[in-house]
Amino acid sequence: MNYQDYYEVMGVKRDATQDEIKRAYRKLARKYHPDVSKEKDAEKHFKEVGEAYEVLKDPEKRTAYDQLGSQWQAGQDFNPPPGWDSGFEFSGGGYTDANAAHFSDFFEDLFGRGSSHGFSGAGQQQGFHMQGEDHQAKVMISLQDAYNGAERAITLQVPKVDASGHVITQSHTLNIKIPRGITRGQRIRLRGQGSPGMGQGKPGDLYLEIDFEAHPLYRVENRDIYLDLPITPWEAALGASVSIPTLGGTVEMKIPAGSQSGNKLRLKGRGLPGKVAGDQFVILQIETPKAKSEAEKKLYRQMEEEMKFNPRSRLGV
Repeated sequence: MNYQDYYEVMGVKRDATQDEIKRAYRKLARKYHPDVSKEKDAEKHFKEVGEAYEVLKDPEKRTAYDQLGSQWQAGQDFNPPPGWDSGFEFSGGGYTDANAAHFSDFFEDLFGRGSSHGFSGAGQQQGFHMQGEDHQAKVMISLQDAYNGAERAITLQVPKVDASGHVITQSHTLNIKIPRGITRGQRIRLRGQGSPGMGQGKPGDLYLEIDFEAHPLYRVENRDIYLDLPITPWEAALGASVSIPTLGGTVEMKIPAGSQSGNKLRLKGRGLPGKVAGDQFVILQIETPKAKSEAEKKLYRQMEEEMKFNPRSRLGV
C-alpha cells in the first residue's frame, strides 16, 4: 500500500487552517475537473484532490491522519503502525462523499467502513428533539489488565477547530472499568458520554474499542495466548520439567523426550478468562549453546562422531 501525502496533493502546509484547505480544494477542483480541464491526467488528479480534501476538511480524520507523522514520503510503501489511531475520541468516520468508491486503498485502510472510525454515530431525531451523536475511540490496555480486570483513568484527545481555524485537541479524562477477560476488538459502552442531545434528546454514548499493548513475552489470538519457549538440546532430547510463565503465575510443564523446535504444547485454560477460557500454547524453540572453550568444542566433535545424525537426509543431499 502506498502512502498518500494529502498536504502535498492539496499544496498546503501541515499547519494550514481549515479555510486555507477549503480554498485550495476549490482552486484545484476547478483546475482538474474532467468536464473542463485540459490538464494531462486531469481525472486522476481530480480524484486525488477529492480524497485529500475528504480527509483534511474533517478535523477528526485530519487529526488521525496527522498521527501517522510527517516522515513518510508520497508513494512510499506503507503499513499503519500498531495503535496509530488510539487515544482519540471521534464522533463520525467513514465516507461523506458520494464518490468514495474511487478513493485509494490507503484511504480505505485508514478510514473505510472496516476501520475503527468507519461506523456512524448519528443520533435519532424525534420531533424537535434529537439524540446526541455517539462517539468512539480506540484505547490500548495491558494484557494483564485484560486478564485480571481493572479500573483505570484514561485520557482521550478530542479534535476541535479553534477560533483561528486550526485543528487542535482537547483532553477528556474518564474512569473506566475493564471487564475481566475482555478481548481485542471488543467495545466498552459508556452511556451518556457522547455528544449532548438537542431539546429533550438524550446524550449519545461513547464506545471504547479495546486493543492490546505489545507484550514482551506473549502473543494473543482471540482468547488464546502464545509463548515462544527457549529450551536446551538436552531438554528436547531427554525431556524435562520446566517453569513456564503465564498471566496467572508460574506453572510447571513437562517437555516430552524427542521434542523438536516448533512443537506446540498446550496449557489448558491458561489464556484469557471467559465462559470458555482460552488456552496458553507454548512453542518450543531449541537454542544451541556456542562452543567457546576447547572442552566444549571437543564435546561437540564427540557428539558428531557418536550420534551420526544428518538432519538434511530427507532433502536427498
